[in-house]
Amino acid sequence: MTALDRKLLRDLARLWAQGLAVALVMACGVMTIIIAVGAYRSLLATREAYYERYSFAHVFAQANRAPIALGQSIAAIDGVAAFELRISRTVLLDLDGVREPATGQVVSIPDRGRAGVNRLVIRTGHLPQPDRPEEVAVNEDFAVAHGFQVGDEFSAILNGRKKRLRIAGTVLSPEFIYSFGPGDLVPDPRRFAILYMTRHVLAPLFDRDGAFNDVVLRLLPAANEAAVIATVDRLLRPYGGTAAYGRKDQPSHAFLDAELTELSAMARIIPPIFLVVSAFLINIVLSRLIALEREQIGLLKALGYFGRAIAWHYAKLVIAISVVGIAIGSIAGTWLGQGLTRLYGEFFSFPFLIFQSSVDLYVLAAGVSLAAALIGAMKAIVSVLALEPAIAMQAPPPSRYRHHFVETLGLFKLFSRLTVMAIRHLVHRPLRAAATSFGIALSVALLVTALFAGDSVNFMIDTIYFRSDRQHASLAFAEERPPSVMAAVGRLPGILTAEPFRSLPVVLRHGSLSHRLAITGKPPGATLSRVLDEDLKPVVLPADGLAISERVAAILGLTRGQTVTVEILTGRREVVDVRISAVIQNYLGLAVFMDMDALWRLTGDGPRVSGAHLALDTRAMDRLYSAVKNTPTIASITLLNQSREKFRETIERNITIMTTLYVTLAVIIAFGVIYNSARIQLSERARELASLRVLGFTRGEVSRVLLIEMAVIVLIAQPLGWGLGAGFAILVGRGFESDLFQLPIVLEAHTFAKASLVVLAAAALSAFIIRRRVDRLDLIRVLKTRD
Repeated sequence: MTALDRKLLRDLARLWAQGLAVALVMACGVMTIIIAVGAYRSLLATREAYYERYSFAHVFAQANRAPIALGQSIAAIDGVAAFELRISRTVLLDLDGVREPATGQVVSIPDRGRAGVNRLVIRTGHLPQPDRPEEVAVNEDFAVAHGFQVGDEFSAILNGRKKRLRIAGTVLSPEFIYSFGPGDLVPDPRRFAILYMTRHVLAPLFDRDGAFNDVVLRLLPAANEAAVIATVDRLLRPYGGTAAYGRKDQPSHAFLDAELTELSAMARIIPPIFLVVSAFLINIVLSRLIALEREQIGLLKALGYFGRAIAWHYAKLVIAISVVGIAIGSIAGTWLGQGLTRLYGEFFSFPFLIFQSSVDLYVLAAGVSLAAALIGAMKAIVSVLALEPAIAMQAPPPSRYRHHFVETLGLFKLFSRLTVMAIRHLVHRPLRAAATSFGIALSVALLVTALFAGDSVNFMIDTIYFRSDRQHASLAFAEERPPSVMAAVGRLPGILTAEPFRSLPVVLRHGSLSHRLAITGKPPGATLSRVLDEDLKPVVLPADGLAISERVAAILGLTRGQTVTVEILTGRREVVDVRISAVIQNYLGLAVFMDMDALWRLTGDGPRVSGAHLALDTRAMDRLYSAVKNTPTIASITLLNQSREKFRETIERNITIMTTLYVTLAVIIAFGVIYNSARIQLSERARELASLRVLGFTRGEVSRVLLIEMAVIVLIAQPLGWGLGAGFAILVGRGFESDLFQLPIVLEAHTFAKASLVVLAAAALSAFIIRRRVDRLDLIRVLKTRD
């Protein structure tokens, strides 16, 4: 071991507290890289492996009643590897011991053999047999939510006929990794199920003997998806086919894509914060260490050590601190990554999900972190090379103080001498003070970024459930009905008000841009389900024209007053140009609204309604549920209160986990920056503080010089942190945007206050530790030390 290596070990032992504080900040950067990138890779790799192993479809299409013989034409489409002709319908479930009706989606499976597309993963039991009409396979989440076992029974209303079903097995499907019922925002397996029954059993129940209403296709690797979709549309059009679509518009796949987008945004925004702070801390610690060891550096050069060898010595000090941070971050990142993976396992229905902790991930995190640390140390290390031995062995010139404009204004007269000393030191080193404040501000900003999500979600819930969709429940009909059906709806028990709506699948085109979505028609003067403008005020839909959400306007490049081409995907498949009459606010999906009378005129197929929004007498709920279960025309009922509470419960759980993590990380940043800054100030001013003690000042008065300087830096950091936090929140909100939902950016005063209180608490802890060190100053040793 060389002399420089022995010196390195002594330096590490002497600076262990400061080095550990820097290492912890660096560990946070490593940890967030491993969590974000590792979880992203895990989710993506698991999804792709699941899709490939169980033949998830590339193209999906629905029709009304297409003949099985059409399968020959579908098989002949260039690029189609496999396809499955299915029967799929939304049905009501009557579960023992559950008051309200649940909703299910029943899907046919082949009578013999396994499906060629969207194959099922059998978790327990077996698939239904065609000679056992009562057998059904259900998705695993539904069975777990109700405690169902193989052999248990429940009832379903299948095309108006109540049928007792027995569970033959529980399954998973790549088609329903993320499954939620009509009108819900998050999965609720207590109220929504996926049911699988044989074609032999379902066909006569839904009048689909020799016919199908749903087709899924898997394509060859080199297939042209757009061409396949166009051909499928042409084949299904005579049979009431709606536009076929690819994976990007399939609900389960789209939600997984949204989650991957969020992880990508996290990986881009959060880790750089920690790497910048760790680089700053390395810089100030190493710069001060080199300043204190000028004489030793000069002596080493005079004895024949090359500048490169001495610079490498200090670089090894940085590397040693970095290694500790990388090790801590790798362990914590792996543990938290595995926890996040388990959380995904609860949220998404995968048969397997393993955190991808590959070697290259750790190499990436370590390399980026080490590079940031060395960049932060670069200036200090280069100064070693430039230092001449003769100059280094001399005492550095004393600091030069001069009158500041604050003094010329006479403002210093307002403060005590000790306070003036603290302020003068800040003014003398403005760049260091500004950099320290910036580091603390980043911890405030990180907290604001974490805490704003709660306010934004609460605002979104208030907007969706209390300002826009204010109904108690929504009914969806099995098939579109004439408006006269509303009289029958009004006669259901407990109905106070009922408003019809129509959902029309369309493709909107503007120039080269297009998107598949649905236009929702609402009656004039609707009060239950309202359309809100950008200021969240109710919009009266005009007699013609579309009201589109901001997201739709951004995707298609539309503004109010422009014209968009509407291709209707049902009936006569009309193509018409419609004016954009309003741009509205909507946080869920791609919303397009139109006056119902205008929508009826647009379609040309006469007045039709898809369902109804209801205001209810809550005292009559049991009678309403019973009536709904016995009404064949009703396919599903969405209960807004239950949907809201499930959404709130799920989101609040996720926010609590995220906030706990971010608060911990922010405290580490704040403590690391403040503690290192205060330790450096203490080492620089130890002689000065000891002199004050000798002159008769008390420990409290001497400590006040440092603590006032710390307090000023921390307080300056607060408004800067608020501004940075608002910017980060906007970046995060934009990064999370997708076609499924948009997170509103809501920043309340209490969010900034909470962020500042947490940082101030971390500052108080640092101040307590520094105060104890000041109290324990060895006056004789410090005063003998050469400045």
